[in-house]
Amino acid sequence: MAGGPGLRELKKLRTRRTLIETAVCLFERQGYDETTLAEIAAAADVSTRTFFSYFAGKEDVVFFDTRARVDGALAVMAGRRPGEPVAELLMRVAAAALRFDSEDVELARELAPARTRLIMSVPALRGRALHLLFDVQRELADALLRAYPGELDPVEAGAAIGAFVGAAKQAAMVSRDRGDPPDLMWAAARRGVEIAMYGLRSLDPPHREEPSTDFANNATKA
Repeated sequence: MAGGPGLRELKKLRTRRTLIETAVCLFERQGYDETTLAEIAAAADVSTRTFFSYFAGKEDVVFFDTRARVDGALAVMAGRRPGEPVAELLMRVAAAALRFDSEDVELARELAPARTRLIMSVPALRGRALHLLFDVQRELADALLRAYPGELDPVEAGAAIGAFVGAAKQAAMVSRDRGDPPDLMWAAARRGVEIAMYGLRSLDPPHREEPSTDFANNATKA
Protein backbone atom coordinates (compact mmCIF):
# COMPACT_ATOMS: atom_id res chain seq x y z
CA MET A 1 0.00 0.00 0.00
CA ALA A 2 1.53 3.28 -1.17
CA GLY A 3 1.73 6.02 1.42
CA GLY A 4 2.48 9.73 1.45
CA PRO A 5 5.84 11.39 2.05
CA GLY A 6 7.96 9.94 4.86
CA LEU A 7 8.85 11.85 8.01
CA ARG A 8 12.16 13.03 6.57
CA GLU A 9 10.51 14.36 3.43
CA LEU A 10 7.74 16.03 5.42
CA LYS A 11 10.34 17.77 7.58
CA LYS A 12 12.12 19.04 4.46
CA LEU A 13 8.85 20.33 3.02
CA ARG A 14 8.03 22.12 6.28
CA THR A 15 11.50 23.69 6.42
CA ARG A 16 11.25 24.87 2.83
CA ARG A 17 7.82 26.37 3.42
CA THR A 18 9.03 28.10 6.60
CA LEU A 19 11.96 29.61 4.71
CA ILE A 20 9.68 30.94 1.97
CA GLU A 21 7.10 32.40 4.34
CA THR A 22 9.77 33.88 6.60
CA ALA A 23 11.68 35.45 3.72
CA VAL A 24 8.61 37.04 2.16
CA CYS A 25 7.54 38.39 5.56
CA LEU A 26 10.97 39.95 6.14
CA PHE A 27 11.13 41.37 2.62
CA GLU A 28 7.80 43.08 3.19
CA ARG A 29 8.64 44.31 6.67
CA GLN A 30 12.18 45.63 6.26
CA GLY A 31 12.80 45.66 2.51
CA TYR A 32 14.16 43.13 0.02
CA ASP A 33 17.61 44.66 -0.38
CA GLU A 34 17.92 45.27 3.36
CA THR A 35 17.20 41.65 4.29
CA THR A 36 20.17 39.28 4.45
CA LEU A 37 20.26 35.54 3.97
CA ALA A 38 21.57 35.19 7.51
CA GLU A 39 18.52 37.05 8.84
CA ILE A 40 16.16 34.80 6.92
CA ALA A 41 17.89 31.66 8.19
CA ALA A 42 17.93 32.91 11.78
CA ALA A 43 14.25 33.87 11.69
CA ALA A 44 13.41 30.43 10.27
CA ASP A 45 15.55 28.80 12.99
CA VAL A 46 17.94 27.12 10.56
CA SER A 47 21.56 27.68 9.57
CA THR A 48 22.63 29.67 6.51
CA ARG A 49 24.04 26.42 5.15
CA THR A 50 20.58 24.88 5.41
CA PHE A 51 19.13 27.83 3.51
CA PHE A 52 21.53 27.15 0.63
CA SER A 53 20.46 23.51 0.52
CA TYR A 54 17.02 24.76 -0.56
CA PHE A 55 17.68 27.98 -2.48
CA ALA A 56 20.60 29.54 -4.32
CA GLY A 57 19.71 33.05 -3.18
CA LYS A 58 17.01 35.53 -2.22
CA GLU A 59 15.55 35.76 -5.74
CA ASP A 60 14.99 32.01 -5.84
CA VAL A 61 12.86 32.22 -2.69
CA VAL A 62 10.51 34.70 -4.34
CA PHE A 63 10.20 32.52 -7.46
CA PHE A 64 10.07 29.29 -5.48
CA ASP A 65 7.40 27.61 -7.61
CA THR A 66 8.66 28.37 -11.13
CA ARG A 67 10.79 25.28 -11.74
CA ALA A 68 8.16 22.87 -10.45
CA ARG A 69 5.51 24.45 -12.67
CA VAL A 70 7.72 24.22 -15.73
CA ASP A 71 8.67 20.61 -15.02
CA GLY A 72 5.00 19.73 -14.61
CA ALA A 73 4.15 21.38 -17.93
CA LEU A 74 7.00 19.57 -19.68
CA ALA A 75 5.80 16.23 -18.30
CA VAL A 76 2.28 16.81 -19.61
CA MET A 77 3.59 17.79 -23.04
CA ALA A 78 5.88 14.77 -23.17
CA GLY A 79 2.82 12.61 -22.48
CA ARG A 80 0.76 13.97 -25.37
CA ARG A 81 -2.07 11.58 -26.15
CA PRO A 82 -2.35 10.09 -29.66
CA GLY A 83 -4.05 12.59 -31.95
CA GLU A 84 -4.50 15.13 -29.15
CA PRO A 85 -4.99 18.66 -30.55
CA VAL A 86 -2.75 21.50 -29.44
CA ALA A 87 -5.55 23.33 -27.62
CA GLU A 88 -6.54 20.26 -25.61
CA LEU A 89 -2.94 19.51 -24.65
CA LEU A 90 -2.37 23.06 -23.43
CA MET A 91 -5.61 22.97 -21.46
CA ARG A 92 -4.23 19.91 -19.68
CA VAL A 93 -0.99 21.80 -19.08
CA ALA A 94 -2.98 24.65 -17.52
CA ALA A 95 -4.98 22.26 -15.36
CA ALA A 96 -1.77 20.69 -14.05
CA ALA A 97 -0.16 24.07 -13.35
CA LEU A 98 -3.21 25.43 -11.53
CA ARG A 99 -4.34 22.34 -9.68
CA PHE A 100 -4.99 22.92 -6.01
CA ASP A 101 -3.50 19.71 -4.63
CA SER A 102 0.03 21.01 -5.07
CA GLU A 103 1.64 22.52 -1.98
CA ASP A 104 3.54 25.07 -4.08
CA VAL A 105 0.34 26.20 -5.80
CA GLU A 106 -1.42 26.55 -2.47
CA LEU A 107 1.47 28.54 -1.03
CA ALA A 108 1.67 30.69 -4.16
CA ARG A 109 -2.00 31.56 -3.77
CA GLU A 110 -1.50 32.56 -0.15
CA LEU A 111 1.56 34.69 -0.90
CA ALA A 112 0.27 36.15 -4.18
CA PRO A 113 -0.47 39.69 -2.89
CA ALA A 114 2.86 40.06 -1.06
CA ARG A 115 4.86 38.49 -3.85
CA THR A 116 3.23 40.71 -6.46
CA ARG A 117 4.04 43.81 -4.41
CA LEU A 118 7.66 42.71 -4.15
CA ILE A 119 8.08 41.95 -7.85
CA MET A 120 6.48 45.22 -8.87
CA SER A 121 8.54 47.34 -6.46
CA VAL A 122 12.00 45.73 -6.52
CA PRO A 123 13.92 46.29 -9.80
CA ALA A 124 16.02 43.12 -9.38
CA LEU A 125 12.90 41.00 -8.98
CA ARG A 126 11.17 42.68 -11.93
CA GLY A 127 14.17 41.90 -14.07
CA ARG A 128 14.30 38.30 -12.88
CA ALA A 129 10.58 37.89 -13.58
CA LEU A 130 11.00 39.06 -17.19
CA HIS A 131 14.05 36.86 -17.65
CA LEU A 132 12.19 33.82 -16.32
CA LEU A 133 9.17 34.59 -18.50
CA PHE A 134 11.35 34.62 -21.62
CA ASP A 135 13.24 31.44 -20.70
CA VAL A 136 10.12 29.54 -19.67
CA GLN A 137 8.26 30.37 -22.88
CA ARG A 138 11.22 29.28 -24.98
CA GLU A 139 11.50 26.01 -23.04
CA LEU A 140 7.77 25.31 -23.38
CA ALA A 141 7.78 26.16 -27.09
CA ASP A 142 10.62 23.68 -27.67
CA ALA A 143 8.68 21.02 -25.76
CA LEU A 144 5.50 21.71 -27.73
CA LEU A 145 7.42 21.37 -30.98
CA ARG A 146 8.76 17.99 -29.83
CA ALA A 147 5.23 16.89 -28.93
CA TYR A 148 4.03 17.60 -32.49
CA PRO A 149 6.84 16.41 -34.79
CA GLY A 150 5.99 17.20 -38.38
CA GLU A 151 2.72 18.87 -37.32
CA LEU A 152 3.91 22.22 -35.97
CA ASP A 153 6.78 24.41 -37.07
CA PRO A 154 8.83 26.55 -34.64
CA VAL A 155 6.85 29.71 -35.40
CA GLU A 156 3.54 28.00 -34.67
CA ALA A 157 4.85 26.42 -31.46
CA GLY A 158 6.24 29.75 -30.29
CA ALA A 159 3.03 31.61 -31.11
CA ALA A 160 0.93 28.97 -29.34
CA ILE A 161 2.98 29.20 -26.14
CA GLY A 162 3.03 32.99 -26.32
CA ALA A 163 -0.77 33.05 -26.53
CA PHE A 164 -1.10 30.48 -23.75
CA VAL A 165 1.26 32.13 -21.26
CA GLY A 166 0.36 35.69 -22.19
CA ALA A 167 -3.38 35.14 -21.82
CA ALA A 168 -3.01 33.55 -18.39
CA LYS A 169 -0.66 36.22 -17.05
CA GLN A 170 -2.54 39.20 -18.45
CA ALA A 171 -5.91 37.93 -17.21
CA ALA A 172 -4.44 37.36 -13.74
CA MET A 173 -2.89 40.85 -13.71
CA VAL A 174 -6.19 42.50 -14.66
CA SER A 175 -7.86 40.58 -11.87
CA ARG A 176 -5.12 41.64 -9.45
CA ASP A 177 -5.37 45.30 -10.48
CA ARG A 178 -9.07 45.42 -9.70
CA GLY A 179 -8.41 44.10 -6.23
CA ASP A 180 -9.58 40.49 -6.59
CA PRO A 181 -8.45 37.97 -3.97
CA PRO A 182 -6.02 35.19 -4.99
CA ASP A 183 -8.77 32.66 -5.72
CA LEU A 184 -10.34 34.97 -8.30
CA MET A 185 -6.94 35.76 -9.77
CA TRP A 186 -6.34 32.06 -10.38
CA ALA A 187 -9.82 31.72 -11.86
CA ALA A 188 -9.07 34.65 -14.15
CA ALA A 189 -5.86 32.95 -15.30
CA ARG A 190 -7.81 29.79 -16.17
CA ARG A 191 -10.37 31.87 -18.04
CA GLY A 192 -7.60 33.59 -19.96
CA VAL A 193 -6.24 30.23 -21.04
CA GLU A 194 -9.70 29.11 -22.16
CA ILE A 195 -10.11 32.23 -24.31
CA ALA A 196 -6.68 31.77 -25.89
CA MET A 197 -7.40 28.12 -26.66
CA TYR A 198 -10.26 28.99 -28.99
CA GLY A 199 -7.79 30.79 -31.22
CA LEU A 200 -5.27 27.95 -31.01
CA ARG A 201 -7.80 25.56 -32.48
CA SER A 202 -6.82 27.02 -35.86
CA LEU A 203 -3.65 24.92 -35.53
CA ASP A 204 -5.67 21.70 -35.37
CA PRO A 205 -6.82 19.79 -38.46
CA PRO A 206 -9.05 20.32 -40.40
CA HIS A 207 -9.06 24.04 -39.53
CA ARG A 208 -5.40 24.58 -40.21
CA GLU A 209 -4.63 26.95 -43.06
CA GLU A 210 -1.52 28.53 -44.54
CA PRO A 211 -0.85 32.13 -43.43
CA SER A 212 -2.57 34.73 -45.59
CA THR A 213 -0.31 35.95 -48.40
CA ASP A 214 -1.92 39.38 -48.10
CA PHE A 215 -0.88 39.58 -44.45
CA ALA A 216 2.63 38.38 -45.27
CA ASN A 217 2.99 40.93 -48.08
CA ASN A 218 1.71 43.77 -45.90
CA ALA A 219 4.08 42.80 -43.09
CA THR A 220 7.00 42.78 -45.53
CA LYS A 221 6.12 46.26 -46.76
CA ALA A 222 5.69 47.67 -43.24
